[in-house]
Amino acid sequence: MRLTPLTESLPASVPFVGPEAQERARGGPFAARLGANESVFGPSPRALEAMRNAAADGWMYGDPEAWELREAIAAHHGVAVESVVAGEGIDGLLGYLVRLLVAPGDAVVTSAGAYPTFNYHVVGFGGTLHPVPYRDDHEDPEALAAKAREVGAKLVYLANPDNPMGSWHDATRIAALIDALPEETLLCLDEAYAEFALPEAIPPLDPGDVRVIRMRTFSKAHGMAGLRVGYAIGHPDLIRAFEKVRNHFGLNRVAQAGALAALGDPDWLMEVRARALQSRDAIAAIAHANGLVPLPSGTNFVAVDCGHDGDFARRVLSGLLERGVFVRMPGVAPLDRCIRISCGTQADMEALGAALPDALVAARS
Repeated sequence: MRLTPLTESLPASVPFVGPEAQERARGGPFAARLGANESVFGPSPRALEAMRNAAADGWMYGDPEAWELREAIAAHHGVAVESVVAGEGIDGLLGYLVRLLVAPGDAVVTSAGAYPTFNYHVVGFGGTLHPVPYRDDHEDPEALAAKAREVGAKLVYLANPDNPMGSWHDATRIAALIDALPEETLLCLDEAYAEFALPEAIPPLDPGDVRVIRMRTFSKAHGMAGLRVGYAIGHPDLIRAFEKVRNHFGLNRVAQAGALAALGDPDWLMEVRARALQSRDAIAAIAHANGLVPLPSGTNFVAVDCGHDGDFARRVLSGLLERGVFVRMPGVAPLDRCIRISCGTQADMEALGAALPDALVAARS
């Protein structure tokens, strides 16, 4: 093989080890799948019906422009269709964005411990990451802006609400971050969990602002993680540039039909949000009952402070995995004192409640 020097220098890795690989390693399925921030409540019944109907036409490529879906997204947000690009989840869109903007050696700023797939793309295209630490379990907008000015960053990444901590900033602080960035710096604002957030955490959409691109997804509240449908809203010139690099047949016909139907079912979205809020309370109660501290969350998961260092939290996580409960945890100190537990069903909560005490005993022994 004649790999490029950059590719030769990269490790063969993925940002996450899937639960399927872990199930193969442990020789059996998990009783509760609470690690990937999927929606165990599933897609809208309308989306399921639309996807069943579209499956018969699955032999055809999907619309390479995803026109009907983009029109519906634009109408939903009150923006022009020219300000919307759809793609293979936020992960896919992040890859396209980095490919568009980041040349080898270009400076990119993010938070140490934030969503690792963004870092994966930046390193994969030869960019130079400049991470800044979290502050009080929140990404630090002022530090991000200061670092961007220091290194002349092409791109700054911020998730609001945040993954993996579940914390958030209000719209005023996000606006101040945008104003504090250098003139040529773009903010990638990842809003994957917007449907679970308090309204004051989400700034008004302004596709005319060349300084920011907003990322949204059907993976979380809409329950379509495996279908890989995401979208970005930004200035029409930037959105048009995605046509230079994106996989035009990346969104299949079934996924487009499902997302379109999901967008048209706000009642299901409200039900999922209510179930997630109920599950967040249940996770918090289980944590408290075991002497742990659940952090406030604006997402469909709860970060639980295990009260010690990352080694202890990893032992707790390992104990849960051994007892059939799949969860994950942040990978960078001091965030890694926590484990991260996705919202689930009543049965999932019962499995978590049964496994956690024994996992803690094992971690302390």
